[in-house]
Amino acid sequence: MMFAPAPIGKKTLDETTLKTDKANCRKFGPCGVGKEALYLGGRFLDRRFYIPWKEVKRVFKRVAMSKGGYSGKGIFGSMAFLVVQFGSGSEKESAFKFETDVDRLLAYVEQEHPDVPTHSVKAQNKLAKAAAAEEARYLKELSEEVAETVQALQSDKEFLFDHPGSTGGLTSAAKQKRIVDNMKPGLRILGAVLAVGGVLAAVYGLYALLTRSNSFAVYFLLGGGAAFFMSLSSNTMPSKYNSVKVARKNWDDAVERMRSCLAERPDFSVPPQYAHPVVLERMIRTVREGRAQTAKEALEVVKSDLRALNSSVTVSQKEHDEVVEIKPLFLVCDYKN
Repeated sequence: MMFAPAPIGKKTLDETTLKTDKANCRKFGPCGVGKEALYLGGRFLDRRFYIPWKEVKRVFKRVAMSKGGYSGKGIFGSMAFLVVQFGSGSEKESAFKFETDVDRLLAYVEQEHPDVPTHSVKAQNKLAKAAAAEEARYLKELSEEVAETVQALQSDKEFLFDHPGSTGGLTSAAKQKRIVDNMKPGLRILGAVLAVGGVLAAVYGLYALLTRSNSFAVYFLLGGGAAFFMSLSSNTMPSKYNSVKVARKNWDDAVERMRSCLAERPDFSVPPQYAHPVVLERMIRTVREGRAQTAKEALEVVKSDLRALNSSVTVSQKEHDEVVEIKPLFLVCDYKN
């Protein structure tokens, strides 16, 4: 096998098993999750190294941020790494371009290899403390009616876990619609001017470079290209992808797909536009805390909590991740059913 992945631990796989496992592994950025081994990216090649699952002790995400990043001062950036602990404490990390790919990989590992911890020891201790604090807020005993509500909500949440495409499409469509709806007309005009001006400057620069009619041709070519790609990357250049009409249609289609998905469950706890596992989880917590007794009341409490959260409110990382995931659903619908 050309460019066969190299082992990073003491245990290895035979060539046939390794070839088959790598070919069938689930790919996430430069890494991959196979049935027999975990594959890590190298400096130049994806899935350049491997380590059998029997030797993996722990796998988790680490985010490195440049100096000043956590203070919020200056120009800074972050980079996500997948860290694998194996053997007697050895570590190997692999850099990712997109942090979401690391999150998706870890979620898949939790599903396929539940015996492998997916948090660092420090993070796991923090999560345990947070879970204990959350458990302390719950009622010790639930009435029969409240217990039935929790059970129904839990059943609905598990149903949505079996349909990740529908819930993921709902969130993506809501986020895109929010971006498009809040884009000022002036930005669209500026994006169009940059795009058209960039193309014209690049074309002139290329022509002048070929005919040698202008000593500044290369600057027109580079500057025009930079202006065009700046407009493209900022998502301000008018196109079907940031059109108000298209964003609205994508959202309506996502809601309709969810409505069709819920057709087999006519008594589902929330309207299709809010059918997301995180919404159901927050409703369950609301009921267990004694803030609501029915699913309808719980949904209204969740709406109230989300309305109260804005950029000036400090929340935990878990709360932040949940809000980012579901608040667009409520904003797009103006919190209406």
